[in-house]
Amino acid sequence: MTNYAISPVLGQVLSTECPSREILEHLANKWSVLILRCLSEGVHRFYELKQRIQGVSEKMLSQTLKMLEQDGFILRTVYPVVPPKVEYQLTITGSQAAEKIMCLIGWIEKSLPEILGHQQSVAK
Repeated sequence: MTNYAISPVLGQVLSTECPSREILEHLANKWSVLILRCLSEGVHRFYELKQRIQGVSEKMLSQTLKMLEQDGFILRTVYPVVPPKVEYQLTITGSQAAEKIMCLIGWIEKSLPEILGHQQSVAK
């Protein structure tokens, strides 16, 4: 993540200078949304996330977890055991973000019939 000094455009997401764009990009991608959705239910290990999130590759899961950890949305805990045990959970900030994302997911699922109907009518 890029370090930004406090700038006069902070909070102006429409500006190319605003650091919130990078965070928006991190949170709004499909894999981040699905990871936050899973972690909103509690602590998970890597392979539990891999099994729950259909279609995610190990590489993409690993990259996304690392990015979310760097942004402070998730906490990665490594236990000094053999074989290594690593768990992921939401931070307070991550929980707040996940709450907003869960609202969006709920709205999408509730509105899905209408959205799919519109897609079909436009495709004709």
